[in-house]
Amino acid sequence: MTIGCSPGSAPAVALFRSLGDPTRLAILRRLAVGEARVVDLTGELGLAQSTVSKHLGCLRDCGLIDYRVEGRQSFYALTRPELMDLLRAAEQLLAATGEAVALCPVYGTATDPAAVVTG
Repeated sequence: MTIGCSPGSAPAVALFRSLGDPTRLAILRRLAVGEARVVDLTGELGLAQSTVSKHLGCLRDCGLIDYRVEGRQSFYALTRPELMDLLRAAEQLLAATGEAVALCPVYGTATDPAAVVTG
């Protein structure tokens, strides 16, 4: 019996790809606290406006955030607060697996050169 990637897994793959960027994760964590404008995010995250806007666009395209307009300002917020439950579950999984994910030869980013597995 062969188990392959089903076409129905594409949305999950897209979701996890959208979460696979440190800047987007930081934005989501900040929006979990409450609404924020681009100027708020650039100041709090220390990033350029263009960078923040690009990542907000990605998260908005994925349906994870949206914005409301008030005057000339846009306020961004999470559309699905349960996303934070998913991130908390991921943090628990990472705590349980220790360094295994960080040392993954395909997706990990080993910080200790001696820990990098070659072969």
